Amino acid sequence: MSVFFTSIQSVLAIVLMIAVGYFAQKVGFFGENFSNSLSKLIMKIALPLAIFNSMLENFNPTVLSKLGTGLIFVIISVAIDYVIAFLLTRMFRVPRGKRGLMIQAITGANTVFIGMPLNNALFGTSAIPYLLVYYIVNTIIIWTVGVWVIANDDPTITGRNDNVKFDLSHLLPVPLYGFIVALPFIYIAPLKHFYMSLTFLSNTFVPDMGALVTPLSLIYIGIMLQQFGLKNMEFDRHISLTLIGRFVISPIIMTVVILVGSHILGFGLTSIFQKTLIIQSATPTLAVLPIMANEYHGDVRFATNVVVSSSVLFVVVVPIVMILQSAL
Repeated sequence: MSVFFTSIQSVLAIVLMIAVGYFAQKVGFFGENFSNSLSKLIMKIALPLAIFNSMLENFNPTVLSKLGTGLIFVIISVAIDYVIAFLLTRMFRVPRGKRGLMIQAITGANTVFIGMPLNNALFGTSAIPYLLVYYIVNTIIIWTVGVWVIANDDPTITGRNDNVKFDLSHLLPVPLYGFIVALPFIYIAPLKHFYMSLTFLSNTFVPDMGALVTPLSLIYIGIMLQQFGLKNMEFDRHISLTLIGRFVISPIIMTVVILVGSHILGFGLTSIFQKTLIIQSATPTLAVLPIMANEYHGDVRFATNVVVSSSVLFVVVVPIVMILQSAL
């Protein structure tokens, strides 16, 4: 029961911060472009600094070398997700224009704006590099395979879409710079000692700016939920199927992959690494799904409903997932 109460309290803290953003947006505290500016502050400043700081505080070359196993687990899990999601769209005869969106909604996670603060609330900042493993795979697959899947489901085009737009900048997003820049400091001891001696950076600016990620991300989600409109949520059979895929099938697949890799093949991960990957596999779907739907003439209303409903229902899903994974 202690796991249940811990997860409930963590989720309630998250909900309260989301509520701040929701109601502040509703009463008009924020200007029209505030959410875009907030997103840039999180993604381009606060998050890279949070990753950099966590890497230096919690990792050394030995621990870092073990991240590769988790990377393989995530790749295998997401690949299986895609296969199952594809089969579900065929089995339930999902129409064109919605099919690719459903596949991507099941396989793609909102790793930053909900996954990051959730992970920090449950496991602390020491788990950020483990989350980064999921984030790397999730980001690359969304902007390569995911874009291709949605583009080739464009209902206005017959056959294959040869005008798929790959934005290569998405393959090396700014938050990963924090990871890349941290590597020399981890492997070169004098460089790390020099940095630690600069206390205005190592003890103040970097940690304090990195600490903005959790509250600002949750306020951002609150703003987005208010703009999408909670009253517009609808639950038809396609929405329900997508939510089952995202919240049930995806974490089950990740759990099975971890158990097989750890207990049968002998590629073990630390407990917190395992829990981080499982929790990330059960986070709401990616927030940019409606934008991708609009770009390729998909069902924007369906995409918006999936984002809103999954962002709301995750507060119920997380405590359940935490209880189930405590048995690992």
